[in-house]
Amino acid sequence: MSNDAASTVLRPFDPDGGNDQPAEALEALIAKIETEVAELQFTRFTNDDAVALGQLLVQLGVGRNLPIAVSICKPNHILFRAALDGATPDNDYWLDAKSRTAARYLVPSLLVGLRARRNGGRAEDNPMFDTSTHAAHGGSFPLYIRGRRPCW
Repeated sequence: MSNDAASTVLRPFDPDGGNDQPAEALEALIAKIETEVAELQFTRFTNDDAVALGQLLVQLGVGRNLPIAVSICKPNHILFRAALDGATPDNDYWLDAKSRTAARYLVPSLLVGLRARRNGGRAEDNPMFDTSTHAAHGGSFPLYIRGRRPCW
């Protein structure tokens, strides 16, 4: 492979990276998340399903030694919540802030932030976006039930 061919390989977009990343990489990540939204849908989702999903996410986090917190909820009803070693009370703030963003916009919290970047800014630049209660970063993915509004 020549150096020219290697230089044309598109690096994945880093949501925490700077603004000097290629627009094509940003568009590719937005398209990937939009595809996930279209594909990752349930036919039903019960409280027992929430517990099973939460336990699976915890197992994956433990297996990867990640200091994560997991929350699965419906409006005003926490169905599953856990914090692994290394998680802090700040994780609870982030869980709630990202969940509010996903609930408000009915799309993953990361997608809200990426779309704002595509439009030349940040979600936090919008005066209607309250950064004391919302966060447009990766972490909250609404639960989509086919034929129904997302629940979060």
